[in-house]
Amino acid sequence: MTTKSAAKRKNGFKKFWRMGLEEVNTQNFDIGPDGELIFREGNYQYNIFDVVKKYGSPTEIVFPTIIENRVRDLIETFNAYIKVLGYKGRFYYHYAMKANQTKEFVLPAVAEGANLDVASANELFLVKRMIEQDKFNAKIRVICNGPKTEKYISLIEELRGKGLIVVPIIEDYNELERLKKFKGEVGIRVNLDIKVQAHWDKKFNRFGFTEEELLKIGKIKNLSTLHYHISKQIETIEGFVKPMKRALSLFKTLKEKNPGLDTLDIGGGAGVPFEKKKHFYSGKSLIQQIVKTAKKESDRLQLKHPNLIVEWGSYVAAPAQITIYKVLAEKNVSEKNNKKWYVIDGSFMNDLLDTWAIHQKWHMVPVNYMNTHKLQQVWLAGSSCDSDDRYTAGGEYILLPRLADCDELYIAVFDTGAYQDALASHHCLLSSPAKLIAQNGEIKIAKRRETSEDVGKLFGW
Repeated sequence: MTTKSAAKRKNGFKKFWRMGLEEVNTQNFDIGPDGELIFREGNYQYNIFDVVKKYGSPTEIVFPTIIENRVRDLIETFNAYIKVLGYKGRFYYHYAMKANQTKEFVLPAVAEGANLDVASANELFLVKRMIEQDKFNAKIRVICNGPKTEKYISLIEELRGKGLIVVPIIEDYNELERLKKFKGEVGIRVNLDIKVQAHWDKKFNRFGFTEEELLKIGKIKNLSTLHYHISKQIETIEGFVKPMKRALSLFKTLKEKNPGLDTLDIGGGAGVPFEKKKHFYSGKSLIQQIVKTAKKESDRLQLKHPNLIVEWGSYVAAPAQITIYKVLAEKNVSEKNNKKWYVIDGSFMNDLLDTWAIHQKWHMVPVNYMNTHKLQQVWLAGSSCDSDDRYTAGGEYILLPRLADCDELYIAVFDTGAYQDALASHHCLLSSPAKLIAQNGEIKIAKRRETSEDVGKLFGW
């Protein structure tokens, strides 16, 4: 085969598996000459098949360079459009720690300029620990969301007393009364009565005040921030534009009695193109429309341009991790179709709980044999003894190499960096995957694969 024809053949496989494409967050991935999945980090590269052969499976591989690049690009893009469009407010990115609290995710985000958004006393405790360990400058800004227990509020007050810029977001009347004693800035959350096209839409929202309630409250001590959060995985740019217009109108009314109000926090919701086959908006186009809308509406309302905050967690964290499984066996799904069950050495219910909880669809590719034309329509079955421990791509199928043609077959699940770690469980007492960090051309073990003894101890044995 000539060099030209070999390159054409490789590019055909790259296109088929959707590798090397910025619009679906696979720009760092490629296919090696032997049909094996490659990750490129600048001039470094990692052969994922070699990694998993050395460290075994199931395994999660984290790429901090992706976190760094996404945070840096997000902040630079916002600031660029603020300058180009003549927007007068400032931009602050707050990484939502609930997306992934492990330090291999948090510290790279902070290193590139991210502030933090916490949702519990324990997450705020991690911030306190990082400050005490001199992990970052105490000038970092921290937004505190979620229900405020007394322990949570006491920690907020403690860190505020030590000079940390910590802004509690008031969620209900109890918090409103309790935080009257707080000496720093506060925010308040509004439950906008707007529904958008999103993966996780809710008929009822227990967080925040209705617009009517908020207007009746009137003056709020030290109010600096109006916050709202519409949904997770918002599917269209209009899903951001529509609520922002409503929020800015409310912002203007609140500012009449709260002149210190200067910041609009639009929450999370920036989507990740988990399904690589579907067209999805880019981060650049989304950010452009957010700044453009903020300027146009503020000018129309004759409102001083507010500072803008986003709390995009999945947007940064999800693409930074892949999860690797080995295919152990195959079975016929039924006699009436040609699909096979591929049984993996991990568990969807344990390791990728959103598969079961919200019917998340994932992008999956083989780690090896990526250059084969002989593919099988498959459904995947986890290793627990539970019929719900499976992945069927919403009743469709996944194409993977035929097991009969492989000495051994590994698969990679993309975009697993957000929420899956914190939601992980031990159904059937299965061990959690190992976690590896691929950075600066080296592989380090962040968490070893659990032994039977490790899991037993978790349950008192």
